[in-house]
Amino acid sequence: MSDIKSKDLRALAQKAQDKASALGPDIDLASYSEGEDHPYQKDLSNLPNEEKETMLSAGIMVDDLSQRSGTFIQKDQAPIHFSATQEGVEVMSISEAFRAYDWLGDYWWKAVSVDTDKFTAHLEINKSEGYFIRALPNVTTQLPVQACLYLGHKNIAQRVHNIVIAEEGSELHIITGCTTHPMSAGLHMGVSEFYIKKGAKVTFSMIHNWAPEVEVRPRSAVILEENGVFLNNYVSMKPVRSMQMYPTVKCVGRNAVVRMNSILVAPPGSHIDIGSRVILDAEGSRAEIISRSITTGGTIIARGDIQANKPNVKGHLECSGLILSDTGVIHAIPELVGRVAGVDLSHEAAVGKIAEEEVEYLMARGLTRDAATAMIVRGFLKVDIEGLPPALEAEIKKAIEESENELF
Repeated sequence: MSDIKSKDLRALAQKAQDKASALGPDIDLASYSEGEDHPYQKDLSNLPNEEKETMLSAGIMVDDLSQRSGTFIQKDQAPIHFSATQEGVEVMSISEAFRAYDWLGDYWWKAVSVDTDKFTAHLEINKSEGYFIRALPNVTTQLPVQACLYLGHKNIAQRVHNIVIAEEGSELHIITGCTTHPMSAGLHMGVSEFYIKKGAKVTFSMIHNWAPEVEVRPRSAVILEENGVFLNNYVSMKPVRSMQMYPTVKCVGRNAVVRMNSILVAPPGSHIDIGSRVILDAEGSRAEIISRSITTGGTIIARGDIQANKPNVKGHLECSGLILSDTGVIHAIPELVGRVAGVDLSHEAAVGKIAEEEVEYLMARGLTRDAATAMIVRGFLKVDIEGLPPALEAEIKKAIEESENELF
């Protein structure tokens, strides 16, 4: 990135951060520490068993990298491993990618605005690492690429800026596991920018496995070109103090397709504010957003937004919530915006509790009340996800099943 462009971005970020500070921030960034450095690990089998087990619970395999097309792991601020096992797939740290490609600055802060809020501004003002994942033209990943963002020490503010590029005609499958040492209070700030070129497809599946005292602030956006496909799967079923995210997909090419699926559970003490937004800016583009939310005592704000700015586009939004505790709260906030004639937008939203007659029906067939409730919940959480490779589908199913066991 040129020095002039870098200075302009930093100046813009500084203005945004100063404005946010004047308004009174909801999270005091100064209360978190920088953390210590961590050495690069060529052989991940040398990681402590506790860390490996925690990463595995978020879908990250470290003992057998042959089961992945590429691997990236960042611990606190330090990328401790990055590698690729498939030709035509690139996986490296952001700093390494900037050294390798002088054109990378053209993608930096193009999908996400540097002055979005104080968190994006903080990432630009302070040094941030993250992953760079790229599929070369017409390359299809045979196995998922995996990326892990790990909080290893108490009271760390982790900074991450990721870039994903699927070149024309390529197909890229990514599983990201975000997790932490069980001890942890901490803050995760992340920006992820996706660039999906003509005829390319990205399946991005994220499993969040944080801790009860962790604050999470991801900021993500996707630019989707003609005939591109973006499938996004998000799973968060473990306690977290607060989470706030609203990924946005901009369909800028004709016949682009977006599907966004989320499965959320809010235990007591968790406050989760999650949305998905799709902007249909090209004819023939289509979007589907499906959200399944359960509260066992926490608060969930489930947002969905589809904006149709061109004719002959189609979008559907489905938001369902299940309350399993008298102290839990779910806000379902669907929004549809049509700005031209010839659009087709629809939504369904429902929040409620498990119907007693359903429980009694199953109990009459020999199940206990707990077993009947568990069966209904599992059925509620089942979301059909099209287009996943078998390995990735198995990882998501495993993560959901393991989390379900903790609900009952």
